[in-house]
Amino acid sequence: MMPSQRPHNQFERFLHSQTSSSIVLVLATLTAVIWANSPWADLYMKLSHLDIGTWFNGKQYHLSLNHWIKDGLMAIFFFVVGLEIKREILIGELSSLKKAALPVMAALGGCIFPALIYFFFNPSGAPSSGWGVPMATDIAFALGLLALFGKRVPLGLKVFLTALAIVDDLIAVLVIAFFYTDRISLPALGSAIFLLMLLSLIVRNRINRPLLIFLLCFGVWLGVFLSGIHATIAGVLLALIVPVKATIEPTEFFKIVRQHKAWLKESKITRHSMVNDKAQLRAIEQIYLAAEQMLPAGIRMEEHLHPVQAFLILPLFALFAAGVTLNAETLATFPGQISLGIMAGLILGKQIGIMGFSYMMVKGGLTGLPANVGWGQLWGVSLLGGIGFTMSIFVSELAFSDPALVAEAKIAIFAASILAALGGSIILQITLPRKKS
Repeated sequence: MMPSQRPHNQFERFLHSQTSSSIVLVLATLTAVIWANSPWADLYMKLSHLDIGTWFNGKQYHLSLNHWIKDGLMAIFFFVVGLEIKREILIGELSSLKKAALPVMAALGGCIFPALIYFFFNPSGAPSSGWGVPMATDIAFALGLLALFGKRVPLGLKVFLTALAIVDDLIAVLVIAFFYTDRISLPALGSAIFLLMLLSLIVRNRINRPLLIFLLCFGVWLGVFLSGIHATIAGVLLALIVPVKATIEPTEFFKIVRQHKAWLKESKITRHSMVNDKAQLRAIEQIYLAAEQMLPAGIRMEEHLHPVQAFLILPLFALFAAGVTLNAETLATFPGQISLGIMAGLILGKQIGIMGFSYMMVKGGLTGLPANVGWGQLWGVSLLGGIGFTMSIFVSELAFSDPALVAEAKIAIFAASILAALGGSIILQITLPRKKS
């Protein structure tokens, strides 16, 4: 009998992790803003720019703490994102055209319109490179707010928002890879691809050598980092080779278990006999290996890494990325063209894109609304899609090199995310079914 306290399936575990992590993200963000505007602001800046590295063959290899988090730890976050995307495409809500049609098109509209609106405000010059900032949706905050409504939220609405955000993440990954890369070193990229292919062979042949696998993963990350493509893309590439489905059929699994179970019973196995009896140890090992093949590595990694990225990596990123100094200088140009483009893109663009593309798909007869979900509820979710936060901040640091532009973008992201969260919550409060007394 399965324990009733644990979430029943992977989707519920995913929702639980993202929901609780949103609280930690809020605390990390508030800490960053307060710290950056406190008497200890110098310590914050020194810690953020603390050099961490090593020396080899007379050369120094180092990055600041902020860059280790942004380029190193965030690669693990994108690895989890890659696993989520792969799982949803192969066996989840994006595994068939019928399931995927509505959230995919809604996500596409929710990325196109914010970018177009941003371009309307910033058609040229350095500010124009920020068009990718309002495209992203922060799934942790969006799902966290949706969870506050409890059982009033139809399952179809939760699934729609989750699938939409995952497609949104996929688009963000592609945008980072293709549009926020200044130069490409082909030798470094070729080395990363070669190591990735070697790692794929090891995974396919189920060679269990943890140190070798770790070194190859680090080599892939380093190759992508040196290639000029943002290092976090290495996380997505590594996720593509990790299986998210069982590598043997259930019938083969049961056959192995029955065969060895029967033999172990006949051999009168005990805790003492199995220590010295190699045949018994071999039978137990075969059952263990069969169970490992039935439980996909991708599912296990996703489950184990979710707490790490939700409660450590993302809060650390928020702590060192959200520290904007609010003074007369940074607020002098607010709201400027950049901030207006970001805020209009996140608040209006997301609504127009998600609702507009969803309406065209449903009215065109290509798909239907999720079960028990109305247009008002979809409108509320489209507003929640305007909570850019983590991903938007991440893209803003890639889009702008001028610290003043980065600061303006972050203030706009905070303001737009708060307004989108409030607006979406109000609409959902009105449109979701009331609790039964």
